[in-house]
Amino acid sequence: MGPSRSFALAVVALALAGPAAAGCHHDDTATAGASAAALVAQVPLTGPGFPPDAATAKARLAGLKVEWGRNWQTYRREEFGRYWSDETGAVGGRNGCDTRDDVLRRDLTQLREGDRNHCVVLSGVLLDPYTGKRLPYTYRRASQIQTDHVVALGAAWRAGAYAWTPQRRLEYANDLDVLLAVDKQTNQDKGSGTADKWRPPRREYWCEYARRYTGVKAKYGLSVTAPEKRALQDMLAACPQ
Repeated sequence: MGPSRSFALAVVALALAGPAAAGCHHDDTATAGASAAALVAQVPLTGPGFPPDAATAKARLAGLKVEWGRNWQTYRREEFGRYWSDETGAVGGRNGCDTRDDVLRRDLTQLREGDRNHCVVLSGVLLDPYTGKRLPYTYRRASQIQTDHVVALGAAWRAGAYAWTPQRRLEYANDLDVLLAVDKQTNQDKGSGTADKWRPPRREYWCEYARRYTGVKAKYGLSVTAPEKRALQDMLAACPQ
């Protein structure tokens, strides 16, 4: 075989082998990473118009059904599905990040995310709304930060969630509008307490807490008890006029 024919065959083989053989490598991993990062950035972490302003919250509170809670004895955490599921149509859902990471990304300041996985929060600082404490966070280290359901799952169950479908309960448990990053001990002190049983220690947060709490109740059609409604009215009265 002559030199010219050998050269021609080599060129054909190189063309068939594609760009990688020619030293032109297409980084599929980088492209996938960029696409994932774009999805994370595109999905909003707060619902439209949430939390409602004070006037809207007062109007929505007035429209809530008032009745005593039901089915106290049947509540189990498992009724609300898998912890921190991304597979819901709720706010923040289906963006590739689990719910807890989304809460941290939204609520922490001085945020540092992973270079390749933008869902991962490497470090940040929480200015706790309930106490005013400054709480540092570092990935995979013990933290004083927990994720609170503003209207606790047990409280939601008693107010109507017992009658929901499993999927709706899963969405509620992972809806970012329902969730806040807060001080761990304060969250544990709150437990499943409703607004008439527990208020944030920091009075300056009462207005926003009541706005969020009422917004959640209205969004999901949950009832309130008479004492709960009075407590929310009292906290909403703390809002600037």
